[in-house]
Amino acid sequence: MLAPMADQTILSLIDAEIARLKQVRALLANTGKVTAKLTARGLKKIAAEPKVKGKAKAKKTRVLSPEARNRIADAQRKRWAAQKGKKEA
Repeated sequence: MLAPMADQTILSLIDAEIARLKQVRALLANTGKVTAKLTARGLKKIAAEPKVKGKAKAKKTRVLSPEARNRIADAQRKRWAAQKGKKEA
C-alpha cells in the first residue's frame, strides 16, 4: 500500500494531466487545426489556423525576370565550379 502522501501526489499529477488534456481539446475544438510539438513538459502550441469566413485570399506568387533568373543561375554555376575546384585540389 502506498503512503498517504504518495497517494495525494499521484492524484494531483492525474488532475494536472486532465486539466492539460481539457485545454488541448478546447484548442482543437475552437481553432480547427492546431500544430503542436510534444516537449518534455507537455504539448507546446506552435501555430493555429483560425477559421476563415468567406473566401481565403490567394497568396501572391513572386515572379523573377528572365535577367534575374540568369544572374542567379550564373552565380550558382560559379559556386559549383569553385566547390568542384576545391575537391580536385
